[in-house]
Amino acid sequence: MVPATPATIRRVGLALALTGLAGACAPAAPGTAPQPTAPTVALAEAESAYADLYALRDRIAITIGAGAAASPEGVPLSTLTRRRDSLRIRLEPRLAAIDSMALTGEDQRALGEMRHALATSLAPDPTPSTAVDSGPPVCVYDPRALAVGQRGVEALRNRMYACYGWARNHLLLDGKRTDARETFDALTREEDPARRRRLFLALEPVWRAVDGKGGADSPYRTALRLDPKDGELPASGAARALGIPPDSLEAWLRRILETWRAGTADTLIEPWDWYYVVGRANRRLGTLIPRPRLDSLNTSVFRALGADPVALHVHYDLAPREGKDPVASTDFGARARRIDGRWTPAEPWVVATYETGGLDNLNELLHETGHAVHIAAIRTRPAFSDWPDSDPFTEGLGDFVALDVFEPAWQLRWLGDSVPLADGLRARYAGIVFDIAWALFETRMRRDPTQDPNRVWAGITGEYFRIRAHPGLSWWAMRGQLVNAPGYMMNYAIGAIVIAAIRARTTEVHGPFVTGDSTWYGWIAPRLYRWGLERSSRQVVTEFLGGPVTPAAILADMRRMRP
Repeated sequence: MVPATPATIRRVGLALALTGLAGACAPAAPGTAPQPTAPTVALAEAESAYADLYALRDRIAITIGAGAAASPEGVPLSTLTRRRDSLRIRLEPRLAAIDSMALTGEDQRALGEMRHALATSLAPDPTPSTAVDSGPPVCVYDPRALAVGQRGVEALRNRMYACYGWARNHLLLDGKRTDARETFDALTREEDPARRRRLFLALEPVWRAVDGKGGADSPYRTALRLDPKDGELPASGAARALGIPPDSLEAWLRRILETWRAGTADTLIEPWDWYYVVGRANRRLGTLIPRPRLDSLNTSVFRALGADPVALHVHYDLAPREGKDPVASTDFGARARRIDGRWTPAEPWVVATYETGGLDNLNELLHETGHAVHIAAIRTRPAFSDWPDSDPFTEGLGDFVALDVFEPAWQLRWLGDSVPLADGLRARYAGIVFDIAWALFETRMRRDPTQDPNRVWAGITGEYFRIRAHPGLSWWAMRGQLVNAPGYMMNYAIGAIVIAAIRARTTEVHGPFVTGDSTWYGWIAPRLYRWGLERSSRQVVTEFLGGPVTPAAILADMRRMRP
């Protein structure tokens, strides 16, 4: 897709970083600021270099994501990598030399955040940065042999993910090549149960890439067994960060799943029929969203909310490409930065693959654009300019607008037709409750890695979705996050609780926005989006809600499914 913004090279801050001429662009000081001390001057100079380092990191990320050998400005990837590594080597001792005890308040936190980032998100790559390899990975291997060594588990997960991505994009059905996205879409539309079964089983190479032939020595179970254990389940940390009592979380998730079960038919179904049962809204409305309309509709929806993706410099990479990451994502192409008292704009990049349109694809694209408008609104000093990634708050905010596609009023406004409320809500929550099921699955598997994952998954889907057990099929292994981001599914689960509360509070305080509201973005951005890492997710959410997070809003919304 043609980028929606002018070439970023024209932006002063990014141009300096890309040409290797890092400038002293320290955060603007208040007019009444006291005379800076030597430690604060050193911090400001280091923070300017830190911003330049992140600018290089961001261009490298989107270049690799595009499978390209050079950035959009034509700078070779090898040059960007060399400049990044050189700048990082110079920055690390400068940060280490600053006496944190000589700083106070926000400056002290800023120093800590930069030191943490250099050890994590800005740490040296174990291998040189290269564009995505479009060749097929080697997917016949011994998981235990690959997992040997200091970075063995990481190597195993990388191989699993490469094979998973390749399998998703190279499926065969009745002798014809297809991919996972088309197959799932066909499952929601296909009326013949026998063909639905063939469609479903055509996905088997995807889950075999993760679970192999099953058994205790499968790639997934080998990695799970060897993963470092920190004594705490991923769910606990994610919950605690938002003020949710960890010992309450699983009970909340089970209540959500029970509410789903109470709003659906008491009939045992096959896993391949599940997608058809919950796909009524997509069948009815999907034809109104052909592929050429997907992009323009996404833009129009956000424009009507005062968050025009074109004006916000959002770029899209949506065309199919060999070797492309199978999981849709959004990243910084550049961060907003204050130079000489003025903010340069951010440049969010959305990367996904769409060969067809449809309601489900539109929902996903709106979700990723939700992340993009979040990035575009961040206004803080360089030390805090990242967002709380891998965080339920951030994941939930992605769905702020996307959830509306399942409301009849939204459908009439944008599509000229609608489905009954119950059908729309089942389509809305089908994905959410499955994410919650995967979050429970991961939690239970991590708690006891000796379990058979097929049976754990069959127990969860049988109890809450009335899906017939097939313990010989590893069909749980269809989410890439299970492979490359263990524990991440809990972010979707908690995020669904958080965003339901935020949406309800927004309607209560600011007013409804489902059919459009040009003041929405201007009201939301300074309250929820602008903080980056300046404030914790818990602070931002609690202040916005006027109290702690609870599941009350999501449960109330789900109960509208009932006849």
